[in-house]
Amino acid sequence: MRLAKLQLYTKILIALAAGAAFGLSANRFGFSGFVGVWIKPVGTAFIRLISMVVVPLVFASLVVGTASLKDLRTLGRIGAKTLAFYMCTTAIAVTIGLLLTGVVRPGSSLPLESRQKMIGDAAAQKALPVQATDEKPSIGDLLLNIIPTNPIKALAEAQMLQIIFFAMLMGICLTLIPPDRSQIVIGFFRALDETIVQMVHVIMKLAPYAVFGLIAAVVADFGFGILVMLLRYCLVVLLGLTIHMVLVYGTAIRILARTSVTDFFRGFRPAQLVGFCSSSSNASLPVSMECVEKNLGVPLHICSFTLPLGATINMDGTALLQGVATAFLAQVYGIELTLVQNVTIVLTATLASIGTAGIPGAGMVMLAIVLNSVGIPLQGIGIILGVDRFLDMCRTVVNITGDAACAVVVASTEGQLDTDNQRGCGGEPAKKTAPNGLHARPSEPS
Repeated sequence: MRLAKLQLYTKILIALAAGAAFGLSANRFGFSGFVGVWIKPVGTAFIRLISMVVVPLVFASLVVGTASLKDLRTLGRIGAKTLAFYMCTTAIAVTIGLLLTGVVRPGSSLPLESRQKMIGDAAAQKALPVQATDEKPSIGDLLLNIIPTNPIKALAEAQMLQIIFFAMLMGICLTLIPPDRSQIVIGFFRALDETIVQMVHVIMKLAPYAVFGLIAAVVADFGFGILVMLLRYCLVVLLGLTIHMVLVYGTAIRILARTSVTDFFRGFRPAQLVGFCSSSSNASLPVSMECVEKNLGVPLHICSFTLPLGATINMDGTALLQGVATAFLAQVYGIELTLVQNVTIVLTATLASIGTAGIPGAGMVMLAIVLNSVGIPLQGIGIILGVDRFLDMCRTVVNITGDAACAVVVASTEGQLDTDNQRGCGGEPAKKTAPNGLHARPSEPS
């Protein structure tokens, strides 16, 4: 098969393996200097390109996404319950990621001399925060600082929490003015959002070359130890995703919806398979809606609101990964996160999930927001980028499962969950003698 016809994630995996092998050779035979001078700049350019699109993408996405919440005025309680569920589970997901990373500490396995060299490289590129004072802001100050005194300055200085606050407030206010005026502004930001997303697609075409350059440079400098550390990082992410999906969603289904957790996961399994294969909440949406309505007994008017909204603003898996990745990279760079910084990560990741597009790889762009919020070098993205595709597939499953769990919980609390007439994804009524009450037939898109 010709290389040009391979999928992007396949190219990235090939580049990861090739870059690791090349870096090990450079480390073994002593030409790591060549890698740093001639190959690493390709990866550095990619990181700069990703940094370039973060602010406009977040601002435009949040304005459009928040403006779409005008349906809350007609759906009332359903909208409020949906938003509360999404925000709470996202915050829990980030917290789980931070706690697991703090216990396992996968980024601390790097030898001290290697860590010092990495810190020196980042400092040389002016990527590390300058600690001008030992005085730490209180949580109250942190919450007040979310409100920008000058939105333009916040945009110019990439103050992400302030940008998120201003964009969400603008989106809410757009729902309060006459539609003939708001649609002009919303249309502009929707076009800007689509333009920036297309720019991300173009930039991501460089990802295989960037992964090769970044991994080769890191492995050339630090040897095999960096690969072992990366494996530990992946295992922590997968453990966190499993805990969140089984315990958090399972508890919500059992306690809030008062229904069978086993039936829920069996009924939603076809959509999870599509989500895993496509790495896209948006691509999984048609199958998710069919399974939630026909398998799980959620009325159409509820699932048609909660699921599309969830595909836009509910990214628990992505938020959990951002928490793990941020704490992991802080350990790699020898940065001890304070309580205030951990709270900042939870707030930023929760709010940033609203602006995460439901497309493959968007989480990496959003990770830059969280890293910026606590002053961690963006160069660290290059360390984890190579393994992100597989983790992206896994976290998409968690993202869409959270959407389905929310739909079931909301329908149950509204007294509209139909557990007696559940059907398979193919539309065939479930037989009463079925052991799980569900006859789901996978209806994945061809």
